[in-house]
Amino acid sequence: MTEHSGQDAGQEAGDGLRVLLADDHPVVREGLCAILESADGITVVGQAGSGEEAVALAARLNPDIVLLDLRMGDMDGVAATGHILRQCPGCKVVIVTTYESDADILRAVEAGAAGYLLKGSTRAELVSAVRGAARGETVLTPSLAGKLVRARTVDAPPLSERECEVLRLVSQGLTNAEIGRKLFIGEATVKTHLLRAYRKLDVTDRTAAAITAFERGLL
Repeated sequence: MTEHSGQDAGQEAGDGLRVLLADDHPVVREGLCAILESADGITVVGQAGSGEEAVALAARLNPDIVLLDLRMGDMDGVAATGHILRQCPGCKVVIVTTYESDADILRAVEAGAAGYLLKGSTRAELVSAVRGAARGETVLTPSLAGKLVRARTVDAPPLSERECEVLRLVSQGLTNAEIGRKLFIGEATVKTHLLRAYRKLDVTDRTAAAITAFERGLL
């Protein structure tokens, strides 16, 4: 585990982005560090060789961005992502890995990762991803975008035709009562359809349900 002192790191970074790297291969960490340190406005404030070390360092340094390897011995990147985001809710985590299966990508994004990059990404893609994640964007290696959409669609239980109708009207800003009148059903029935859609989409409110269904191509 390596780190700059908190004071020195803050002085070096100025108003730029403070990045923590975590990978169990030192040569990979050194390569990522060299790329990021050569970019304007980005400072690597710490390096970790395991998921547990990444969690501990993130709590201590509170970086803006954490770049995490997916497969590490003691704690994988998905588990580390959850711990880091609970400790540092303002931090953004980007997974950097050689693995590109649909399931791995979906697990990472559902854990809260802001992005998923392959280790074969170019210097420009890596720097752009760090800056994009800091702006609140979801960053993916271009070839992986389709995999994420497929994984979300395959794993999601299908919505019924009526649930889709209700969510379309939610997306138009209609209240439950207005939806009921439009579909000639009771308001309680509208609520039942929404609750079923929430469970299928793994969300907790109507806005999130409409957005998620739209993102998955269901509406």
